[in-house]
Amino acid sequence: MNLSKRVRGMQQSPIRKLVPIAENAKKQGKKVYHLNIGQPDIETPSEFFNAVKNFDEKVLKYSFSQGIPELIDALIEYYKRYDINFENDEILITNGGSEALLFSLIAVADHGDEVLVPEPFYTNYNGFSSAVGVNVVPITTKATEGFHLPKKQAIENLITPKTKAILLSNPGNPTGVVYTPDEIQMVADIVKEYNLFVIADEVYREFVYDNLKYTSFGNIDEISDRVIIVDSISKRYSACGARIGSIASKNKDLIKQILKLCQGRLCVPTLEQVGAVELYSVPQEYFLDVHNEYQKRRDIVYNALKEMPGVICEKPKGAFYVIAKLPVVDAEEFVIWLLKEFDVDNETIMLAPAEGFYATEGLGKDEVRLAYILNEDDLRKAMNILKIALEKYPNKK
Repeated sequence: MNLSKRVRGMQQSPIRKLVPIAENAKKQGKKVYHLNIGQPDIETPSEFFNAVKNFDEKVLKYSFSQGIPELIDALIEYYKRYDINFENDEILITNGGSEALLFSLIAVADHGDEVLVPEPFYTNYNGFSSAVGVNVVPITTKATEGFHLPKKQAIENLITPKTKAILLSNPGNPTGVVYTPDEIQMVADIVKEYNLFVIADEVYREFVYDNLKYTSFGNIDEISDRVIIVDSISKRYSACGARIGSIASKNKDLIKQILKLCQGRLCVPTLEQVGAVELYSVPQEYFLDVHNEYQKRRDIVYNALKEMPGVICEKPKGAFYVIAKLPVVDAEEFVIWLLKEFDVDNETIMLAPAEGFYATEGLGKDEVRLAYILNEDDLRKAMNILKIALEKYPNKK
């Protein structure tokens, strides 16, 4: 039987494709420290679980396709903290940020159209784009420049009649970059001048370190009708399994059209929405504690990497990831070796090979992404394992 070129052409997740190897290592008795995926170990606020436990309806009915009103209202209040004002018909609840990304791409681009994406990027940007026939055109950024955007002219040179949007995450996954106000304004100027949308993935909004100023695309009034904010409770409240995301835009026609896609999948699960409503009432102190915890973890990982011979990385300023260039020929082979052939006292680590985070052929082959989502003790152990592994690895540069 023939399968579609569309599905065969989709990129396999570089983060998840090595999971069977890790699971086999565990079956052999190894402990694996997972630095490969952004699954926080921070406890999900109890407000979520209490709301689900206290749900007292006799029938678990379909909810509204756009999301339950209580959750939309909660998001409206949340955005006000960032001086962003949305109305009820400008927000849609989605099945995680992933569906929000997919629906946004479907809404702004046709088959054969293009979106510009700074690379390295969240791998699903490529997967979702290719699934709907949209081509990712990379804006290459460099570790030596902290993965900040190139000058305006370099981005403009990539724009063609097929370009429909710029898609980017801020703070960045997998790089940890936090774009400056000047960079945000530069992108705003470009999308206004070339009649583009900006799909702003802002799910790591709370995780900005070193007292940097964070600017949302939702704060740029002159492009408010061009901004699509993709959001999620997954990382913000350590509730990845709830799969609650959202799309927010001042472009009411865009929201009206995306609502058709929401109607096609009927609704987002009711119980998860009920729990999410209460998450948005969690006190601000929660974010302060979580923020401080991640900044400490960032420092542990970054300081350890900087001491390892041959490792090159820049200090991430946001999210909870860092891209590191290793003194190895092939990072994926190194990760497999870590899981299959290496251990320290029967313990090893799992990293995400970074080649899959790039669209440009050949980039990222000797790089990995590390997610600093483990507790401090485990992170120190993991960094020590990595240090010893790099000393013993036979296929070094």
